[in-house]
Formats: sequence, C-alpha cells, structure tokens
Amino acid sequence: MQRGQQWLKTLLLFTGVSTEVSGDLEPAQPQDGDSQEPDNYWLTIDETNLTPEQIRVLIGSDGSVLDAIQYLANSVLNLNQPPEGQASYTIELNGYRIKRQAEIRALAEAASEEVRTTGREVEIKSLSSAERRQIHTFLKEFGDLETFSRGKEPHRHLVVRQLTRE
Repeated sequence: MQRGQQWLKTLLLFTGVSTEVSGDLEPAQPQDGDSQEPDNYWLTIDETNLTPEQIRVLIGSDGSVLDAIQYLANSVLNLNQPPEGQASYTIELNGYRIKRQAEIRALAEAASEEVRTTGREVEIKSLSSAERRQIHTFLKEFGDLETFSRGKEPHRHLVVRQLTRE
C-alpha cells in the first residue's frame, strides 16, 4: 500500500499537484475455487488543498482521467511482481468512486430486474472496463443470470441475460 501511495503522490507531483494520498485496505473476498483475488487498496487523493478545477481535471469526463491513473497504477505497481505479491488499486478522489459504485450497483440491479421480468437480455453501454468488471462481480451472486462483454473497445458493452440450463 505504501508503494502505491508513494507512486501516486509522485505521479501527481509530475502534474504539478502537491497533495497527500491516504490508503485503505479492502480485503479480498474469498472466491469459489482456489484462485484467490488480490487485496484491493483504495488510494485516496486528499482534495483539501486542491482547487475545484484541479479536482475536475483529475477526475476527467465520466471519470476518464481517474480511470487512466488507476489503470497506470495497476499496470506499473504490479509489474514484475510475483502472483502472490500482486494487488488491485482503486484511485479515489472527492468521493467519485463511492458515488459511481452506487450508480453501477443500481444499473446492475435494474438490468437484472429487467432480464427477469422480460426474459430478454439487456445491454449496458458506456462503462469502463473496470465498471464492467464490477457488474460481472456483483451479478455473480445471482445464480440465474450470466454476464459477458460484447464488441470491441471503445464500443464494448456488458450483456446481462438469464442463464440457460442445458
């Protein structure tokens, strides 16, 4: 976690933003089977001394800059790490991720309800790969539904449908 905090603080300094980064551990949830998910570290950028413009720029349109920083963090910080040393990093600023997670969960619940009501598959558009992964993970709990991605970036969509029993 400290490596992640230091990396993010240094990256922000390169962009001219001097601020603190706090870290929290979200322990991995046990999965079915023997593959253990890596721990998830939440790295929160302290917005106290940032201007509204700096916050807006760092979050970006629909979280695109925050997503890019998060992608970089996960790529760089896991480079040359053994599998057991790998971790997942979530970059948070100004409550954006928490608000977005609630929106993603609501989207997943609405899609699952629509699939169950109509029996037809539902496509969810305009999600980042990380957000698609969140919905995949969330809907794993529903034994009667399946999710998969369709299309190629940047037009990749998440599909929710009823599980077909053979």
